[in-house]
Formats: sequence, C-alpha cells, structure tokens
Amino acid sequence: MTIALAAALAIGLSTIGPGIGQGIASAKALEGMARQPEMVGTLRTNLILCMAFMEALAIYGLLITFILLSKM
Repeated sequence: MTIALAAALAIGLSTIGPGIGQGIASAKALEGMARQPEMVGTLRTNLILCMAFMEALAIYGLLITFILLSKM
C-alpha cells in the first residue's frame, strides 16, 4: 500500500513542475516571437531544447515510479 502511494506521489509531483514550466516557457516564447518576428528561429530552437530538459524531469519521475512498482 505504501509503495503504491509513493509511486503515485512520485509521478504526480514529478510532472507538476515540468508542466508549469513548459506552460510558462511556451507563453514567454510566443510573446518573444510576437515582439521580434526576426528571432523566431532562435527562439524556437531554444524553446525545443528547454522543453526537452523539462520533459526529462517528468521521465525521471516515471522511471522512479516503475522502480517502486516493481518492488510490489
């Protein structure tokens, strides 16, 4: 029971931060693209790189969840 609760907390809490971060980063990137259309290529590249790093945090939480569930 406690392992299942720990797994649920691990995946839940590990996805909150990246989800909020991706929303903020996307909003700011779109705002920057609207203000300076000539920087679209650079902003898009940086946004995709940042999204990949943020998504890695959620994937680490998923891996921890799988490890915890394999202990059941």
